[in-house]
Formats: sequence, C-alpha cells, structure tokens
Amino acid sequence: MIKRHALPALRKALDRQAAVALIGPRQVGKTTLALDIAGKSEALYLDLEARADRAKLAEPALFLRSYEDCLVILDEIHRVPELFSELRGLIDQGRRRGRRTGRFLILGSASIDLLRQSGESLAGRIEYVELNPLGVLEAGEDEGSLNSLWVRGGFPDSFLARDDEDSLAFRDGFIRTYLERDVQQFGWQIPAETLERLWIMLAHGQGTLLNISKLASGLSISARTVSGYIDLLASLLLVRRLRPFYANVKKRLVRSPKLYVRDSGIVHALLGIADHNSLAGHPVVGMSWEGFVIENLLCAAPTRTMASFYRTAAGAEIDLVLELPGSRAPWAVEIKRSAGGALGKGFRNAVQDLRPERCFVVTADGERYPLAEGVEAIGLREMVSILRKHRLGE
Repeated sequence: MIKRHALPALRKALDRQAAVALIGPRQVGKTTLALDIAGKSEALYLDLEARADRAKLAEPALFLRSYEDCLVILDEIHRVPELFSELRGLIDQGRRRGRRTGRFLILGSASIDLLRQSGESLAGRIEYVELNPLGVLEAGEDEGSLNSLWVRGGFPDSFLARDDEDSLAFRDGFIRTYLERDVQQFGWQIPAETLERLWIMLAHGQGTLLNISKLASGLSISARTVSGYIDLLASLLLVRRLRPFYANVKKRLVRSPKLYVRDSGIVHALLGIADHNSLAGHPVVGMSWEGFVIENLLCAAPTRTMASFYRTAAGAEIDLVLELPGSRAPWAVEIKRSAGGALGKGFRNAVQDLRPERCFVVTADGERYPLAEGVEAIGLREMVSILRKHRLGE
C-alpha cells in the first residue's frame, strides 16, 4: 500500500478531537486510509452505502452508545445525514464520562450537505482532514512515475492500473459515476449530459479565466445555473477556483478567477487523451502541466496558505502566488515544462510589482539552478519537498 502523507495528520486530529471528517473525492483512498487506522486500534467500521449497515442505525444513539470505547468509522456519511444531530449528543455524553477524543471518523465525498450538516451540528466537536489524489512524493522517485502520475492522475486505481488503457477505463467510469449517480445523491437534479458538457468545456479551458457568460451561452442555460454547477464541482473537490491576487499597486488587476479541473488524469479522460504521446501533441499540454503542478504544490503547502495568481491588464503575470503563514512577503512561482529561454517580460514586471520573498520557476527536468538574480529553476519534486517541510514545521 502506498503510504499516504495525510495519515499522520489524521492520527493527530483523532488525538485532538472527538470527531474527524476525512473528506475527498470518491475513489481517492479514504476507506483504505480509515481501515489502516482501524487495524491499529479497536474500531467499528460501518459502510452506509450497504443496506445492512444502515439498518443497524435505525436507532443510532442506542446502537452507537455500545461502542463508546472504540473508534467508530462511518463511511459515505452523506447517505444518512440525520446522523449528525445524534453524534452531537453522543459526543457530549462521552465527554462527561472522560471520553473526549477519537470517537468518530466520518468519511464523505466533501458534499455541500456534509459540510453544512457537520458544521451546524458538530461545531467545536469536529476537525476536517482533506485526502487528495496521490502527489509526486507518494507516487515514486523516477521520471517514469512522474509522467505516469501526470498522464493518469492521482486516483490510486488509475495510477496503479496495469496499463494506460485500463487507467483510462477507470477514469471514464469515475466520470460516469459522478454524472449518473453521485451528483443526484448529493441532492442536485442536474441533467448528466449538461454537466458532462460543462466538465469537458472546463477541461478544454484548463487554467483560463472563468467566463460564466461564455459557458452559459455554450450550454444554453443561464449564467446563474452555470455558477451553481461550478460551485457544486468545487465543493466536491473536482474543480479549483484560483483567485486573483489583490495587491496595493497602481495597476489594473484582473478580477476573474482561473478555473482548473483538479486532477490531471480527469482532464485527460474528459478530452480523450489516453497516453503521454497523445498528451505531448495536444493543445492542452501546457495548461495540463500547470494545473498538475499547482495541485501538487497546494496539497503540500502549510495549512492556512493563501494561493492566488497575479495578472495585470498590461500583461504582468505570475502563475502562482503563495502567501505562507509567517512569511514577510509572498512566494512567486512560475510554471514551465522546460526552463529553457529567458524569463518573460510579464514575469519580470510582476516580480517588480510584488517584490516576493522567493521566486521559483518550477520545471519538469528536476534540476535546481539560478536563472536570474533572486530567481531559481527547480524541479517539481524538490519544490513540493520544500513546501512540505514548511508544513511539517508549522
């Protein structure tokens, strides 16, 4: 089993809080991680997609009170949202008897309903841990594993598939499951064909500025409806909105966010890109790499890191601006597949505007060397390692 970097954070959260919600997209490895925790302590696992396990919770307080001395894992919690109000009473009763931490591990696909219900009912009693798809430090150290992770994405079954064909089949099935079943389970009645077309449009426009009106026109639906659909995909951790950086500079700044489909493998599946050879010649290759790098960096960055991009109407631009906790100024990150050639005028002008604490150009070649005064070229793995050290030292 691949060792997941979220495991230590999950254990610490269970040592701090009565309830912990492990959230992430379907098939990202939440159940595997939870069962790893369960194997090292006394635990009860309930899969709430299974009718038999749901039946056990017909009287949840009565049933769960019998398991006060062990960790109770509730998988696919969105199937029984009324449990949250029951958990609050059980947690409070346990606290009065000295059982204050490690009571419930809740697994869910980060639905809006999950976040709303848990936030309302378990305020002060729950901590969230996000499990992301596999990152570059989890996937392996050779160049082949990096390319494979980029092409196939970070969902374990996709990355570990026997070949590219099997990997693509998994991702096609993943997309169909969300379109035809999961979205409806979260309470949204959206035509699967419309949502699929939107998802494909977002993949074609990977990393571009969000244009709600253009998307609405292409789908023949209202801008408000498109905005709601994007909100849903973002809440399910399938899409990332990267906000623009607001600086106190005398420049006209871009105000629209950039939009990324978070997993590179899903981008490629939506566009019918089956392997590295097909990706290398596709128009989306550059923006696919940019999204892949951004997702890896943000998953490794310390909690409470503020992420954005910088762009002015005059063309000054930085792909990723990271405001790390405790840093006196932001870090500037430019993303290129190769560091060859001079730094662009737009990046140099943006650096003069922001005066960042550190400047990096993240590349695929893995080497680290100075590119210009105060600017380093650096491989993706090493950049992720730097951010992860900051995270572990926070």
